[in-house]
Amino acid sequence: MSGLPFRVGQGFDAHRFGPGRRLVLGGVTLEYSQGLEGHSDADVLCHAVTDALLGAMALGDLGRHFPPGDPKYKDADSLDLLRAARALALREGGVPEQVDATVLLEAPKLAPHIDAMRENLALALEVSIDRVSVKATTVEGMGFIGRGEGAAATAVVLVRTVETDGS
Repeated sequence: MSGLPFRVGQGFDAHRFGPGRRLVLGGVTLEYSQGLEGHSDADVLCHAVTDALLGAMALGDLGRHFPPGDPKYKDADSLDLLRAARALALREGGVPEQVDATVLLEAPKLAPHIDAMRENLALALEVSIDRVSVKATTVEGMGFIGRGEGAAATAVVLVRTVETDGS
């Protein structure tokens, strides 16, 4: 470990909408006419947080650890992937401390679901819910998100470093 008491990672993910899929964000299944396409459950919020956590520890990205071509991750629950990334970070001496994330999409409205998303992320990361921020915004009709073709998320994760025993 580099001796830094804290490390920061940022993550981003985007998926297109498609028919016949569930819409899952932050581990919450939302009522909507279509879901996000992807190999796993395509939860852009969890994916952005996972990438941020892995990035803070310089461990690469989601695709490196959970390859989209690997059948064992087909329709995987992205909260499980986040828990696995937390375990990887812990092995390297990184303890997640805080998350700030933003979901970008035009519809559906996320306000009624934000607290459940925060709770799911907090449980997966084993942090207090007051250390998890989830926000939602539109892009005012611009680009693929504005046209309702997909959704994206960004995240920043703060990690505290601790000494490990090397195992």
